[in-house]
Amino acid sequence: MHSAAVGSSSEACQNGNVKNLESLCSSTPDDDDEYDFSKLAERSSRSSLNVERQRSFDERSLGDLAAVFSPSQSSRHDNSRGIDLVDDTLCSPGRVIRSGFNTPTSSNVSVEPHPMITEAWDNLRRTMVHFRGQPVGTIAAFDHSVESLNYDQVFVRDFVPSALAFLMNGEPEIVKNFLLKTLRLQSWEKKVDLFKLGEGVMPASFKVLHDPVRNTETLIADFGETAIGRVAPVDSGFWWIILLRAYTKSTGDSSLAEMPECQRGMRLVLSLCLSEGYDTFPTLLCADGCCMVDRRMGVYGYPVEIQALFFMALRCALVLLKHDDEGKEFVERIVKRLHALSYHMRSYFWIDLKQLNDIYRFKTEEYSHTAVNKFNVIPDSLPEWVFDFMPSESAAIMDLIESRWEELVGEMPLKVCYPAIESHEWRIETGCDPKNTRWSYHNGGSWPVLLWLLTAACIKTGRPQIARRALELAESRLSKDNWPEYYDGKLGRFVGKQARKFQTWSIAGYLVAKMMLEDPSHLGMVALEEDKQMKPVMKRSTSWTT
Repeated sequence: MHSAAVGSSSEACQNGNVKNLESLCSSTPDDDDEYDFSKLAERSSRSSLNVERQRSFDERSLGDLAAVFSPSQSSRHDNSRGIDLVDDTLCSPGRVIRSGFNTPTSSNVSVEPHPMITEAWDNLRRTMVHFRGQPVGTIAAFDHSVESLNYDQVFVRDFVPSALAFLMNGEPEIVKNFLLKTLRLQSWEKKVDLFKLGEGVMPASFKVLHDPVRNTETLIADFGETAIGRVAPVDSGFWWIILLRAYTKSTGDSSLAEMPECQRGMRLVLSLCLSEGYDTFPTLLCADGCCMVDRRMGVYGYPVEIQALFFMALRCALVLLKHDDEGKEFVERIVKRLHALSYHMRSYFWIDLKQLNDIYRFKTEEYSHTAVNKFNVIPDSLPEWVFDFMPSESAAIMDLIESRWEELVGEMPLKVCYPAIESHEWRIETGCDPKNTRWSYHNGGSWPVLLWLLTAACIKTGRPQIARRALELAESRLSKDNWPEYYDGKLGRFVGKQARKFQTWSIAGYLVAKMMLEDPSHLGMVALEEDKQMKPVMKRSTSWTT
């Protein structure tokens, strides 16, 4: 059974595990045509970084949506002034900058803003961290009722929704500073215990250390040496590349990505993840490997969320890399890996009723290249619930969410995975973490941060009404509950037993979702225009937009 936990965007993907929603939502393609990544590389070589400063948003791709939107622990000082170049003309506060994705806007519709929006912005600004007078990120949470632990640090993955919110609001300075500071930290020597990490590893988080006596400020990076389980981050480098592309797309400022330091930073990340054998490391391929981003524990199923994040990072790097002598080599390696990765994802991750029936009839212990059951799946291991859960026809993800609304959304969007592991199994699979009892935390808990990802998917597939329905649910409780990190219960009815209040990404995720619905052109920061041209022929449900 090909399954894993959902949630590539967050700490919510660290150490839970269970059956993956995405593996149940889409059909295995009947057409084996490959993406033509080579043509994409050619296009990006001509126009990848020549982003126009002013764009028109009333034509070309996704215009068909118009009808839908009616109304190391070093304490050294950071001496990165040489690369910390902030272009004031591009980063002036309050400047409204569009993302450049050619989707229709709904600016002609007069809608009274929800009162939660002002509250959310006030809360988000309260989380901002400054270094030597410049904003450089947001802390993970500002719940002063409990011990801060590491929630007072700026996490790379946690900052992403905050960064998107600031970009959508025309405030790119904090995002540019964040990208440059984390890039500087990447160059540090990185050790966890006695192990030296790869040169391309980005920090999991950092904090600003204030010395009132010397009147100095120092950046302290964490590469996993203080994290629970002492795990080095796998996903930070991927998120950094994705955010760099979002910044470039939003501002039209290609100069940041073109900087030698940024080009080198991308190449270091790519050297790590494109190295021989990386695609078969447990974090990417092995069925009993590390599923939740950076946990060293055996889990049930494939790590689909890190696969998806890896795919997006490669696509973004393909656009951002210069096609000079050094860049061309990486472009060729990316194109090759994208072919293999897309084949693997499409062939072994998507399940419909027909493929489920094929798995049900699998013969085991097959040998040679003629084997149908390549991964020796034991048919008796198929859980009974999946047969009832699977729609009778091939369905897209949005169809599944709508038809299984109570199970996947309930009273607070959105389940990080479904169903929960119960009885003694959760203790074995999640390391007996008391937060991970059934329907809690990473074991079937509900995470409001996923609102922005759901909204992006809804807009991309022409189903904004699903996002609006989910946002209405969130607006009925998020503010009253003080913006918790996650919710517990089968329906997401209870504030998580150990959830932090005023969780920054819960706040920022809500804002990003609202702004994307109000102006769908913002989708361009987190989606790729070429997807339409590159989408393989797949038989989907009738609701799948083409």
